[in-house]
Amino acid sequence: MLLSGKFDRITLCKVIARHWLNTPRKSDGVSGVLLHTSHNGIEYARYHESMRRRNVRGVFMIHDLIPLTHAEYCRPAVDVQHRKRIRTALSHAHGLIANSEDTLRALESEAALAGLPMPASVVAHLASGVIAHAPMPAPLTAPYFLMLGTIEPRKNHWFMLHVWRRIIELLGESAPKLVIVGRRGWECENVIDMLERCHLLRTHVIERSDCSDDELHGWIQHARALLFPAFVEGYGMPLVEALALKTPVLASNLEVFEEIAGDIPDYLDPLDGPAWIGRIRAYAEARSPERDAQIKRIEGFREPTWEEHFARVDPFVEALAQ
Repeated sequence: MLLSGKFDRITLCKVIARHWLNTPRKSDGVSGVLLHTSHNGIEYARYHESMRRRNVRGVFMIHDLIPLTHAEYCRPAVDVQHRKRIRTALSHAHGLIANSEDTLRALESEAALAGLPMPASVVAHLASGVIAHAPMPAPLTAPYFLMLGTIEPRKNHWFMLHVWRRIIELLGESAPKLVIVGRRGWECENVIDMLERCHLLRTHVIERSDCSDDELHGWIQHARALLFPAFVEGYGMPLVEALALKTPVLASNLEVFEEIAGDIPDYLDPLDGPAWIGRIRAYAEARSPERDAQIKRIEGFREPTWEEHFARVDPFVEALAQ
């Protein structure tokens, strides 16, 4: 059969997967380990039962428990679905891989809450995938700060837009720009109102819903700092990406950020407007001692690598296959 087009390839993959899952097999021992790196699908008990019948051991990567710990930042009913996913994984998994110590602690808390034993687990940080890139031309001549990621409640865009309005009120036309790179997500109507209806922000806030890798490198390289005022994160890839490109970061005082970046970024309370205003104004200066100090600290940043990631994952998976 000649296959052409994405639809046909996907259909074929589904047919093969369905045949494999529904065909009974016998084995005297462990026949393999399935490494599942997404949250999708792990809530279905039949999925785990199919693996059990084939003596396949399941290892699942958990990226965050935000819908359980901070349901207010998520779509309605997502917490119900995610709790089913996590508790099904806790009940059936032979091993769990957490992307951070912070995520692992949340998993342990959920296991205790549910009265379930904690499966074997390991923490393996994720690499950013950022590749050394030649300096790009500055996308703006004016100083600017960058926010990177989907616009959603936990990212705290609404707070930062209010901070920017205050900075514009204080500095007028000399205020730095705010560049928001990321698509509009869910439950963010208040952010959209600010972006579309606040006249003070129109000349100082640039929204980019999408851009190429080269463009993104340019935005990161020349930013006065990446702004990351999130309320909660499972990991924090934009922080890793910025520091990998030697760009300073102003971030929320979250434990997971300190786990990844130590004392390199400047950390602030995500609701302390005056503190953010003061630090942004300091970093916007052409000669900024505060910014220069962080650039020196960035020299000590050890970016997580895929080699380190698999140096932890591979022995863990191999031990479960015994």
